Parts: sequence; structure tokens; C-alpha cells
Amino acid sequence: MNLEIDFRSGIPIYIQVVERIKERIASGWLTPGDQLPTVRSLALELRVNFNTVARAYRILDEVGSISTQQGRGTYVMNNPPPEVSEKIRQKALQALTRRYLADAERHGASPEELYQILKDQMAHWQQTGHLLNPEPDND
Repeated sequence: MNLEIDFRSGIPIYIQVVERIKERIASGWLTPGDQLPTVRSLALELRVNFNTVARAYRILDEVGSISTQQGRGTYVMNNPPPEVSEKIRQKALQALTRRYLADAERHGASPEELYQILKDQMAHWQQTGHLLNPEPDND
């Protein structure tokens, strides 16, 4: 499934798993009826405890994002209504922004430096429809 988990973020792993799966459902990358990996296989892939993934799946099941059918597997449920999807999308964007800022802080970036980089990226994106590629290293 290739979920991106940050072990240094301070955000519990099970919450990151929940958020990544919700993001994929909201974006359409996962669609209703898609089968998710088993708890054991996802735990092995992420190199986390089985119970961590089981907890994430239980939360997703409780909110109606997925359905676990004994002996058959775990499947993505029907898309939530548009207002719920938008709420999920906004939360995912906020979480993404927090991760970006936390990573930048760990790299010693200042708010001014980040603002300028973001401003440059946004201007390029608005003009061309795609993001700037990082400069190649010429070392």
C-alpha cells in the first residue's frame, strides 16, 4: 500500500495510518470496494506492531470508512457525502501542512525562509500548472 509514516513526527503511528487511508479515500486513490491489505501484511510493510494497524483499522471501521468481513478481508466503504469528504480533505491538508512545518523545523528553517520558498512554488504553480523541480546538485 506504500503509506508514508513518519516515526519521528510525534504523531502516534495508528493515527498516521488512519489519516493516510482517509486521505487516499478522499482523493479517490482508494475507491469503494477496494480491498485493503490484511492487518498483518500492512504491519509487516510498515514495520510496526500488528496491534497498531489493528487499532487503525478498528477506528476506520467505527467511522464507516472501511468494513472488515471475517474471513473475506477489509474493504473501502462507499464514499461519504460531499460535506464529509470536504471535511476529511481539509483535515488531511492541515495534517500535511503540520508535517511539512515540523520537518522544516527539524532542518533548521526559519518561518521567513519557508514563506519565501512557498511563495516561489505557489507563483510557479499558478503560472505553469506544476511545481518547480529542485535544482540538481552540481557537487
